[in-house]
Amino acid sequence: MGTVQNTHLPLRLNMAGVIPPIFASTLLAFPAALADWVNADWMRAVRDALVVGNWRYVVIFCALCIFFSFFYTAVMFNPTDVAENLKKNGGSVPGIRPGTQTAEYIDRILTRLTFAGALYIAFVCIIPMYVQEQFKVSFYFGGTSLLIVVSVALDTMQQIESYLTNDKYEALSEEKKVRIREGEAI
Repeated sequence: MGTVQNTHLPLRLNMAGVIPPIFASTLLAFPAALADWVNADWMRAVRDALVVGNWRYVVIFCALCIFFSFFYTAVMFNPTDVAENLKKNGGSVPGIRPGTQTAEYIDRILTRLTFAGALYIAFVCIIPMYVQEQFKVSFYFGGTSLLIVVSVALDTMQQIESYLTNDKYEALSEEKKVRIREGEAI
């Protein structure tokens, strides 16, 4: 009888990374740039409504962050492919039938994670706008910058942890090799 191996699926709270706020801010900057070229009253009104910190900007920015979180996750992660790969490799989710039911289960979990992650992204990106507006901070340190700094810090910590773990295993295997060689010499 084979041994059971526990693994994990690569599902994260923030599958889209910093892509949603970058896309959202780019889309919201486009009308302002267009208003500078087109000399029309309605374009100036749109530009004035979409100034960073304005409540309309914040609402549209949050909605676009949520949309792009779902869009990017849907493009990058296909639950059907993951379910098929699990089935091909003999893996399964406990209590869920392999195939279509596994894909539906993964999609349901991914939707919940993406929604929470999208709200997290929108919240983190809105906080600097709020702080700048309320406390009249003279420099702008945006939410996208915060997401990048946190992502880099977490990735660096994960790489260091992986390196240290790998180094410990190499040290253990070196000890075993020395013991085996010493035992053979006797």
